[in-house]
Amino acid sequence: MTTFYDTIQQYNWDETREKIYRCTKADVERALSKKSRNLNDFMALISPAAAPYLEQMASLSRQLTLKRFGKTMQLYLPLYLSNECVNSCVYCGFNHANKITRKTLTLEEVENEANAICAMGYEHLLLVTGEHPKKSGGEYLVKVMDLLKDKFSQLSIEVQPLQQHEYERLIKHGLNAVYVYQETYNEANYKKYHPRGPKSDYRYRLETPDRLGQAGIYKTGLGCLLGLEDWRTDSFFTALHLSYLEQNYWRTRYSIAFPRLRPHAGNFNPENPISDKELAQLIFAYRIFNEEVEISLSTRELPAYRDNMMHLGVTSMSAGSKTEPGGYAVENKELEQFEVGDARSVEEIRSKIIANGYEPVWKDWDAVLQG
Repeated sequence: MTTFYDTIQQYNWDETREKIYRCTKADVERALSKKSRNLNDFMALISPAAAPYLEQMASLSRQLTLKRFGKTMQLYLPLYLSNECVNSCVYCGFNHANKITRKTLTLEEVENEANAICAMGYEHLLLVTGEHPKKSGGEYLVKVMDLLKDKFSQLSIEVQPLQQHEYERLIKHGLNAVYVYQETYNEANYKKYHPRGPKSDYRYRLETPDRLGQAGIYKTGLGCLLGLEDWRTDSFFTALHLSYLEQNYWRTRYSIAFPRLRPHAGNFNPENPISDKELAQLIFAYRIFNEEVEISLSTRELPAYRDNMMHLGVTSMSAGSKTEPGGYAVENKELEQFEVGDARSVEEIRSKIIANGYEPVWKDWDAVLQG
């Protein structure tokens, strides 16, 4: 079976990067004037040549978002189940080599967390783990799903890549969506960031959304880790991946997220940082390129930035997030993956959404819709 790996092999990273940076103002103006855009247009919209057009891009992004999603903002919360990991990703606080306290929640602790989260009003829960097949693999996730599926209307995971049959099993136990970020699409440099562990297998991770599509998942979330490689080039390949998946697995919905590197345990410093202005350009470009894709902005970002972007293309946000296992019932900063940028409470963010004229959406899915 052919996969996205076969598609991406038709592209050269350096040639693609050069093409992006060669885009002109005429290319940008052409992209903005069209009713529908292709990957070449997306390339122009993320290029340096588009910088003078940010106001026009913001206006169009807002218009297209309102047309498709209205004045709504979906709210979700990550529940970190485990920070145990067998990988050695150089940028991550959960790196196997980092000397931090490790913990995987027991089912009793998961239930305590769930009760605390239910009290906040959440219906959409994102389950997050480090990548440790024995401690937080498929069997563990099935037990957690069975415990939580009657408490929440929507269950998503951001965990280690699994096999198709494992995803099929989890779907039967209530799984709705899977978020899997390639981190970088630059195969030549991928192992520099992922030197050891299962995550060092570039192709296996890259083909995870194909396995999800074959398994019949309802929604898949894509993204690259902003700060590792040139953000423009990585984002082009993310858009290419999105287009491929929409063509081949059209029954699945898709979302895009923008994880920027945040302070964490360890000493990795990103060599390719993306500024607030450039991140805004990227968000606008995605919305103009694809009117249907959901766009998420997490609590990695600062409050003022999230408040501003609420009007301009974003459709979902986390609020009141903790990035350590057990953080909602009992806070323990020693276990966290990274420092959040927006530490406001759920109520503060809910009130801000309403004050901006938007409706907080706690639930937009029910298991009955999955048959």
